[in-house]
Amino acid sequence: MTIRAFYDSVGGSYDDVMGRLSSEALVLKFLRMLPRDGNMALLDAAMDSADAPSAFRAAHTLKGVALNLGLTAFANACSELTEALRGSDILPASAPALYTAVRREYDRVLTALAQLSD
Repeated sequence: MTIRAFYDSVGGSYDDVMGRLSSEALVLKFLRMLPRDGNMALLDAAMDSADAPSAFRAAHTLKGVALNLGLTAFANACSELTEALRGSDILPASAPALYTAVRREYDRVLTALAQLSD
C-alpha cells in the first residue's frame, strides 16, 4: 500500500501531512513510531480504572499526534473524547462510547500501517 492509499483508507489527509513534513520518508518514519507511542496504553489503563484526568491527558496527547500526522478521523475521535473529559474528575456517561470510537480509529490506523510499503 502506498502512503497516499494509507491516508485514504484511514480517513486521513495526505496533502495536509505532506504540507507539514514534505517527505514521504519522513511521514513514514513518524507513522511507524505511532505503535511505540505509549499514550494509547495510558488511555486504555485510565479508562479501565475510570481515571478521568489521566484519560484526558492521554486523549489530548493522542489528538495532537494524530493532527500532526494528518490522521483526521483518529484526531476527530480523540478530540470528541478530549472535550467530553475536559475538566472532569469522573468519567462522563458518554466516555465509554467515545473511547470505543478512539480505539476503533487507532486500530484502523495500525491495521493499515501494517500494510504500508517501505
